[in-house]
Amino acid sequence: MSIKAKMMYITIKYRHLFKGQLLPEVIDKNTSIEKQRQDCDETAERFFKPIKGISFKASDYREFYAEWVEIENAPEEKAVLYFHGGGFVMGNARSHRNIVGNFVKHLGIKALVFDYRLAPEHPAPAAVNDSAAIYCWLLEQGFKPENIAFAGDSAGGGIALATLLKCRDDGIPLPGVCAVFSPCTDMTISGESHKTREKSDPCTPKGANETYTGYYVGDGNPRHPYASPLFGDLTGLPPIIIQVGNNETLRDDSTCYAKKAKESGVDIQFKVWKGMFHCFPLLAPMFPEASEALEEVCQFIRKKLER
Repeated sequence: MSIKAKMMYITIKYRHLFKGQLLPEVIDKNTSIEKQRQDCDETAERFFKPIKGISFKASDYREFYAEWVEIENAPEEKAVLYFHGGGFVMGNARSHRNIVGNFVKHLGIKALVFDYRLAPEHPAPAAVNDSAAIYCWLLEQGFKPENIAFAGDSAGGGIALATLLKCRDDGIPLPGVCAVFSPCTDMTISGESHKTREKSDPCTPKGANETYTGYYVGDGNPRHPYASPLFGDLTGLPPIIIQVGNNETLRDDSTCYAKKAKESGVDIQFKVWKGMFHCFPLLAPMFPEASEALEEVCQFIRKKLER
C-alpha cells in the first residue's frame, strides 16, 4: 500500500475529527435523508473543480434530468451510460460531476449521467426502470448497443448490474460492456465482509448499509434480481469488470457476484485490491493504486467496445 494511499485512508477514516466531531457518524432510520442529500449536493458543489477539456451539457431526455459529460475529440458513435452512487437515497448527475468528469478524462469516451428516482420515496425497482428507459432512449438516438458501456459506482454499480438483467429479460439489446466499482449487489447483506470489514472500512458509517438497503427494498423482496442482482440468472450478460477494495464492507457483494457470473459463463474481470477502500479507483490520480485500477477499467472498456 503506497504512502499516498495510506494518507488517504487515514483522512477518510478520521474525517469526523476534521468536522469537530469526536465520534464517527452513525446512520439509522432517525437520520435525515433530506439533510444527507443537501450535504451531498453542497459538498459536491464546494469541491467541484473544472476539468480541462471536459464539458457538461444537459441532454434532451425529457423524463428526468440527465447530462452529457463530454471530452474533446471523443468518438461520436460511442457512449458510457453512468449510474451514480449515493446509497440509493442521494446523489445525482450534478453531484457526480467531479467523479464522472475524471472518469471520462481517463477513458476518452463521453458519458451520459442521469437522475434515477431515489429511495425511500421510490424503492426498487424504480431506479432500474428509469435506467432501462434512458438506455432505450440512447438506442433511439442512434447509438448501437455494442458501442455503449454501462458504468457505475457503489449503489449505482448495483443498479447497473440489475438493469442488465431487466434489459435481457425484456429483450432489449445489451450494451457492449459493463464496468462497476464496489457495487452493492445483495440487499440481504449476507456477505461475511459486512462483519469482518466493519472496523477496517473507512468509508461506510455504522448502520449505513442496513439503513440504505432497507429503504431501497421498501416493502419488496430483498432477493428480487432487480433489487439484488446477485440473486438473478446471470447467463447471457455482456463482459463485466469489477474493482473492489479488501477493506470495505461491500467486498463480498463483489466477490460473490463475480464468482456466480464466472460460473454462468460471463466474460468477467475481477480484482480485490489489498488495503483499498470503497470506490478507490475513482480517486485517480491521487495515489498509484487508484490510477492503476482505473486504467485497468478503461483498457477493459476500450477493448470490449472495439470488438
